[in-house]
Amino acid sequence: MEKHMAVCPYCGAGCKMNLVVENGLVIEVEGLDGVTNEGELCLKGLYGYDFINDTKILTPRLYHPMIRREKGAPLERVSWDEALDFTTSRLRTIIEEHGPQAVMLTGSSRGAGNEANYVMQKFTRACLGTNNIDNCARTCHAASVIGLMECVGSGAMSVSIPVLERTDCILLIGYNPAASHPIVARRIVRAKERGAQLIVCDPRVIESARIADMYLPLENGSNLALVNALAYTVIDEDLADWDFIDEHTEGFDDWWAVVQNYAPEDVAATCGLPPEVIRQAARRYATAKTAVIGWGMGVTQQVQGVQTVRAIAALALITGHIGKPNSGLAPVRGQNNVQGSCDMGMWPSLYPGYQRVDDPAVRAKFAAAWGVSEEHLSLEEGWKLTDLPHGVADGTIRAFYNFGEDPLQTEPDTAQMQRTLEGLDLLISQDIFMTQTTALADVVLPATSWGEHDAVFTASDRSFQRTTAALPPKGECRHDWEIFADLSTRMGYPMAYRDTEEIWNEVRSLCPQFAGATYEKMAGLGYAQWPVFAEAADDPNNNGTSELFEGGTFTTPDGKGHLCAAEWRPPTEEPDDAYPLVLCTVREVGHYSCRSMTGNCKALAALADEPGYVSISPQDADARGIDEEQLVWVYSRRGKIIARAAVDERINDGAVYMTYQWWVGKCNELTIHATDSESGTPEDKYSACQVEAIPDQAGAEQHLQKMYRDLKAHLAAEADRQNLPAGDAGAEAAGDEAAAGEIDGGEAVAGEAAGGSQAGAPRASAPLPGRPSTLNPALLGGDDEETFV
Repeated sequence: MEKHMAVCPYCGAGCKMNLVVENGLVIEVEGLDGVTNEGELCLKGLYGYDFINDTKILTPRLYHPMIRREKGAPLERVSWDEALDFTTSRLRTIIEEHGPQAVMLTGSSRGAGNEANYVMQKFTRACLGTNNIDNCARTCHAASVIGLMECVGSGAMSVSIPVLERTDCILLIGYNPAASHPIVARRIVRAKERGAQLIVCDPRVIESARIADMYLPLENGSNLALVNALAYTVIDEDLADWDFIDEHTEGFDDWWAVVQNYAPEDVAATCGLPPEVIRQAARRYATAKTAVIGWGMGVTQQVQGVQTVRAIAALALITGHIGKPNSGLAPVRGQNNVQGSCDMGMWPSLYPGYQRVDDPAVRAKFAAAWGVSEEHLSLEEGWKLTDLPHGVADGTIRAFYNFGEDPLQTEPDTAQMQRTLEGLDLLISQDIFMTQTTALADVVLPATSWGEHDAVFTASDRSFQRTTAALPPKGECRHDWEIFADLSTRMGYPMAYRDTEEIWNEVRSLCPQFAGATYEKMAGLGYAQWPVFAEAADDPNNNGTSELFEGGTFTTPDGKGHLCAAEWRPPTEEPDDAYPLVLCTVREVGHYSCRSMTGNCKALAALADEPGYVSISPQDADARGIDEEQLVWVYSRRGKIIARAAVDERINDGAVYMTYQWWVGKCNELTIHATDSESGTPEDKYSACQVEAIPDQAGAEQHLQKMYRDLKAHLAAEADRQNLPAGDAGAEAAGDEAAAGEIDGGEAVAGEAAGGSQAGAPRASAPLPGRPSTLNPALLGGDDEETFV
């Protein structure tokens, strides 16, 4: 039995653990005394490890590279040389015909590590010559990055996770820590136990609301109006820290010209809150000795996400609750390394270390370090991830390199995303599982999983920590950074690294605020929290900077905090008679992202399975004749899905809530592709929808199981092609149903789908995820046949 130290691959809390290995399998985990988790682990941390072992519960691991020689052809297994030469040839042709701007790439925040992301962005810029690189922060905390960089100079958390336990007041808005970050939630509970005030602003009665000193059940989509009203109260009741405002901020007059229109009495109807409740919350926050504001995607996944983040920053600035111990701003990141992806320059306007691509001096530094001409590195900001559908539709983007994400599951308006991916000249997918996106790819590149490589991750609070490999690579899987370096070399820009430490040292040499984060400092339970400058490298007592902006000195160009305000406006798509409910996407504690990892973990898969739930209030359920656990239709202007009803008194009337992990009950079939004009972040928290009962529950259950079985069969069949001998393009497939076999106890006994010799059916023979399939009209109680979309 062996034990290997790791950082949890799920949320951004950065929990340390041991992976226990026996006979080549990870058999359990042990919590370690890491700086953020102190020996504790949540549900996913404790039971979310065995996807590494290729359980095949949901979808099989990838072990061999595959390509489609032409569009519509089946995937076939090839050697690494052929796969990378094929990719090189296709990329060169696209760049020669359309320029480097025709290629879009996205990094991975799901366990790949900082070194892999650094090498990918270097390949993008130094080899391809474009800044078209982004990461999943675009769809979650891009609004936080953009808004905070403008207002205070850094888009990261200004406090550490342990600070949440020590502060005197915690104001949460649009953030459900019990589901998103259970270890962070424990810190909040302990703060409450020691007497801290807890103020929770959320339309639902989330777990934190149950223990809150004040709970503000605001209307969906009214965040900015509420934050403006809180700020108005601080000024109106003379609760501001005027000395701090005078000495450390700029822009008060212009800011107040907007905020003065947001008296609580004037926005009570918009927010759905009594004016005195808003005023009382403002008083508690403003008069606390220390205070932290925490927020999540309930704030950022709105069309006014950036403007709301600016308003939150202004609230902290006018009260002086920033730049002093145990006070500040906490936009807590959702994925394990989404902070690290941003740190490494997986961002169309930023090099690693948040150095701007449009700064000629920065460009000169990176050009010299990377051995390319300055002219080769573009000064133009690249495409955002959410620009992909529009770019493909108008022919601007021709190739997409997808690294460790599944946009067909996680991005809004699935039907549009499917058209986007199918409309590409070249789709490259580098992953560990056969996902819905990878099943559409022209090139499939198998990579090592979280438990099979060394890496540095960045937790939500800027803490760098090392994770180590527990197992060697499986099959022909290669480390992500090796794949990028090899491809870059074939395309004419040689890259070669011995290991991740060499890559990390290159990062440190180019990013002054990371320079002191040596591998030695991060050994064992060690960590380094940026900014951690070079002088910290040899000082064992210097772990970097726990809290930013000490003394009110900000990292904006003038060193001041900038007060910015905007008028509230309604969401893009408001409810009407046909679609009277608000759909809001949320997280759940037992599953994660596209579910390819957690769905392949026995304990987590047993807790919940398809089609997922739509949470609805008792009043709205009664009005529709819906009972607990019944299958229902949920539909919007974009699609229609089946889900299971969770009738919950904690849900506010007029709204429903769904998680985005499910394949059949995929709420992103329904969400609108409207985005914040500044960040490009989608408005996932507000789409108009309707929910209807299904008369024939037995028929609906049968239909659901068939859809789920077909989806798993399709992916298993596509993955099974890797078991054919390399280059055997003429072998006939056995068919998706044969590959997937039977469903037994929630596991696909895939007829040797992952380890046998049979191949799957040709791509055209099975419906792709998101495609219509015939539905029994009796399920709707109607006369006409209807398709399920």
